[in-house]
Amino acid sequence: MSHGLNIRPAVKGGLDFLALGALVHRLDPGIIPFRKARECEIHVSGGEFNCAANLSDCFGLSTGVASAIVSYPIGDLIAERVRAMGVKPFYKRFEHNGVNGPNMAAVYSDRGHGVRAPIVFYNRANEAGALLKPGDFDWAEIFSNGVRWFHSGGIFAALSATTGELIIEAMKAAKAAGAVTSFDLNYREKLWRISGGGDRAVETLGRIVENVDVLVGNEEDLQKGLGVAGPAVEATSKLDTIAFVGMMDNVVAKHPNVKIVATTLREVHSTTRHTWSAVAWINGHIHSAPHAELDVHDRVGGGDGFASGFIYGLLNGESPEVAVRLGWAHGALLTTFPGDTTMASLDQVRSFASGGSARIQR
Repeated sequence: MSHGLNIRPAVKGGLDFLALGALVHRLDPGIIPFRKARECEIHVSGGEFNCAANLSDCFGLSTGVASAIVSYPIGDLIAERVRAMGVKPFYKRFEHNGVNGPNMAAVYSDRGHGVRAPIVFYNRANEAGALLKPGDFDWAEIFSNGVRWFHSGGIFAALSATTGELIIEAMKAAKAAGAVTSFDLNYREKLWRISGGGDRAVETLGRIVENVDVLVGNEEDLQKGLGVAGPAVEATSKLDTIAFVGMMDNVVAKHPNVKIVATTLREVHSTTRHTWSAVAWINGHIHSAPHAELDVHDRVGGGDGFASGFIYGLLNGESPEVAVRLGWAHGALLTTFPGDTTMASLDQVRSFASGGSARIQR
């Protein structure tokens, strides 16, 4: 069954995947809550960058990220991790004034444990990423060597009045250059509340999605982010696809350009024990992944891990069923590592996707 996408072949010197979004650093004290923390790890993150990093490091694709970077030590730390993951940067540079910015955003996130849920909070004050605006990147030059797939997300769209407009500018350039476009709705009510509220979210995200081929988001993202009505049905669990599937006619009626909608499914039993699955509506057909019982080390980035594996499958010419399984498998494996980006190998992903187990490999 066709996925309905027109995916260009790889071009020497071109990019398989280009992401646009804000780069952040996440401070992680492990299972210790921040109010008692004495030390923490630093993870470089950002939903769009995570996908570019995963596709480069695990799946061996040529990837890039367009973002803001600040010339100060935190910016240097982030830029080093971008290089280490093999991602080509396209930066709009900002100078730090030595006192209050512009800054690279900080995310604070403990892992919780057992019945104690993780807690996430932010410092996005005077964030360089929020200052990005149309005209900051030469898209004609960036796309001139060939880009097969372009991706952005809803968190970046919510950062300011200009970031959504920049995404629209980039999406139009990507479409003109023949790239497939994808967007992760990632609806965050806190961010939209200080950036114009729900009505502005629906208006901005709706204009973005007019240019999107592949949409990532669950039924809540679709309802709150796009204003798409859901069916009058009640899911029996977080793993039930009935609400998601029931919304597809309304999604496509509002955005007929969208060919694929995909999301992860997760039932949280405790912080360290999840049941995990995924589902995708692909050109009118539903494809579901199996259910896996996960022993979670760090849940942050699992959704980006799914999107990365799913996009890889589509770029690599896999069937829709295999693409969903690759995304599901990579997202599951990513929760077993610390940090927001992958430490998995492609062999591990394919093995788990095809029914592999956790037996020791000798």
